[in-house]
Amino acid sequence: QVQLVESGGGLVQPGGSLRLSCAASRSIFSIYAIGWYRQAPGKQRGLVADITLGGSTNYADSVKGRFTISRDNAKNTVYLQIDSLKPEDTAVYYCNTYPPLREWWGQGTQVTVSS
Repeated sequence: QVQLVESGGGLVQPGGSLRLSCAASRSIFSIYAIGWYRQAPGKQRGLVADITLGGSTNYADSVKGRFTISRDNAKNTVYLQIDSLKPEDTAVYYCNTYPPLREWWGQGTQVTVSS
């Protein structure tokens, strides 16, 4: 069983930045493609960014140009740099494999964008 722990969320003003981290309990990021997902209140959880084993990245249209996903296999950590935050980015952010494994969902990290 793998544990994924997300961190780095918080309350930020519109236009601000955050860097989210996803740490794994064992080395998986060199084995699986990884995605960052988010779930806003009253909405379904959805993919916002993913990174393949080869390092290619893909982004949802709503976050292109503002979000950057990266991976450090040596540290068993995946990052999500979030810039130019908007109120509609408010959500709980999760990491998981891409496509996701149901058993690996963590607690997520809350991002709240408000003035």
